[in-house]
Amino acid sequence: MSNSMTNNTNDGMSDNKQRSLTTYNHITYLLYVLSYFTAGLLWIVPIFMNYAKRREADNTWLATHFDWQIKTFWYSIVLFVIGVLIITFALGGFGVSVLADSGNIAIGSVLLASLGFIIMGFTFIWHLYRIVRGWIALTDGRPVP
Repeated sequence: MSNSMTNNTNDGMSDNKQRSLTTYNHITYLLYVLSYFTAGLLWIVPIFMNYAKRREADNTWLATHFDWQIKTFWYSIVLFVIGVLIITFALGGFGVSVLADSGNIAIGSVLLASLGFIIMGFTFIWHLYRIVRGWIALTDGRPVP
């Protein structure tokens, strides 16, 4: 049996339940995308939704979508916080450089802050990539890796 054929089976789940969970996943993917336009305020809603329905999809191809979105959320949070901490540390160093009148500390602080912004930018792009990739797979009726 081909891999795509096994992915499209409902794994013992009723067709109505599969359609319901598929629609539910479409909504959570949409909420993640909309969160970009709400300064991240909607970001917390789909994670709660994923945890609420995750077990209903156990042992099905839809379970991969719940796990994918949950992992995407948590890895994004961790990377974003790392970026913010680096920037905060760098700005503190920049403040010290102003007080100490040290150009070397200022340059190092700017470079460190740049690294923090790069990490935050990478996180933004990576998060969006994972949401788009997952949503395409869901639309095609297949699991995500």
